[in-house]
Amino acid sequence: MKTTFVIFGASGDLTSRKLIPALYANYRKGRLPEDISIIGFSRHPFTDDAFRQKMKEALKEFLPSEFTEEEWGKFGRFLFYHRGDIDKTEDIQGLSRRIESLGGANGNCLFHLALAPQFYLSVVNKLEASNLVLQTGRNGYRRVIIEKPFGRDLPSAVELNTQLLRALKEDQIYRIDHYLGKETVQNLLVFRFGNAIFEPLWNRRYIDHVQITVAETVGVEHRANYYDNAGVLRDMFQNHLLQILTLVAMEPPAVVEANSLRDEKVKVLRAIREIAPEKSSRFTVRGQYEGYRSEPGVGPRSTTETYAAIELFVDNWRWQGVPFYLRSGKMLSDKVSQIAIRFVRPPHQMLDVLAGVTQLSTNHLSICIQPDEGFHLSFMTKVPDSGMTMRPADMDFHFRDSFRDLPIPDSYERLLLDALNGDPSLFTRSDEIEVAWKFIDSVRCGWEGEHAPPLEQYNRRSWGPPSADRLLWSSGRWWRQDCIEHRQQDHDR
Repeated sequence: MKTTFVIFGASGDLTSRKLIPALYANYRKGRLPEDISIIGFSRHPFTDDAFRQKMKEALKEFLPSEFTEEEWGKFGRFLFYHRGDIDKTEDIQGLSRRIESLGGANGNCLFHLALAPQFYLSVVNKLEASNLVLQTGRNGYRRVIIEKPFGRDLPSAVELNTQLLRALKEDQIYRIDHYLGKETVQNLLVFRFGNAIFEPLWNRRYIDHVQITVAETVGVEHRANYYDNAGVLRDMFQNHLLQILTLVAMEPPAVVEANSLRDEKVKVLRAIREIAPEKSSRFTVRGQYEGYRSEPGVGPRSTTETYAAIELFVDNWRWQGVPFYLRSGKMLSDKVSQIAIRFVRPPHQMLDVLAGVTQLSTNHLSICIQPDEGFHLSFMTKVPDSGMTMRPADMDFHFRDSFRDLPIPDSYERLLLDALNGDPSLFTRSDEIEVAWKFIDSVRCGWEGEHAPPLEQYNRRSWGPPSADRLLWSSGRWWRQDCIEHRQQDHDR
């Protein structure tokens, strides 16, 4: 059956950097449907040939290791372009005729909205009016991929879901979070549920606390118009960090199936304890990097947060009393995404006492999501010929070492393939979106009230405001940079 993949916003950066390279990579691996048309839609006055040339240059720039003229010659013939304005119903109807002219009228259609959020509903409503998202027994599937951000708070997310579900069914909507397409994030499920030695320890009895860090070294760059109205909570916490949290904390799904997986993730989100406004200063930190207000497009009195750290609790049987520390920010010291699991200390430190050690030992598991994808497990070992002197050692796993001939694909490669194949496991469901926003709104409510923590300025290339360290020090804990330290050790070797 014919498959048509339509990209709205085809002249934008996302199409060049991510979407076309992901489709090209899937094509080279023989994973795209044999009979497919990829149609770019935007107002830019491209012809088919001009669009193909632009995408060819994008592949040379963003996927140079996989680009070949021979493969491009085969892939490029699947690319087409339709000029149109998303605000005009007649242009969407023109797209319908273009799909029909390419033989896709009764085939499968996947629409990717690589657009600003304010256009989502308008485009979906026009697709519905043109019968392009109508699924009948006589045609193939009709699916829509929607990029983040999905709303800016709970009421707007509920409204967007409500409006979308008037035109589409839930199983037609693919809300994308590219973090869920990362190999290390997916491998977290295999690590937990595919290894009997870890899952019995994955609970309040053996884990002291969990840290999730997503740090960026860049500022707002060209995204100031969006970011200054969003801030780090909406941009990173509501989607990326809470999604990672659900995979760390969820129960094993009954079956490996999309709804079972997403059911367990929603249970975690529902169990997160809301932070009361009067406790906002105790459990949250907010910061803004030095010079942010001088960035192009940012107001001189902006109070938008570029850094946040949160201590939260998941109130269920497995995690009761275990703190989860989440932090993310821009213009930080290093680019890293990691999960750090600190296990409880041994109940009796007899070997430490014999060796004269005053600092009690513990084990750590570091899961490096990017850039040095892998796992690091820290344990104590005896130093040879030194009595009972001990020191920590590591068991390491690096994707790059174990799979030298299998480079790690970009997350969009996996996600677009799943959408084409009808597997929504790595896409967020409507209730998942709404429960996540409920928690984020509770944090924002505290930040807008009389008990709000101060908006602290922090130095560029630092690890954020000092209060972020005090958030952990108050309970005898500290932030871990294991993935960065291991990367430096590997470099030194």
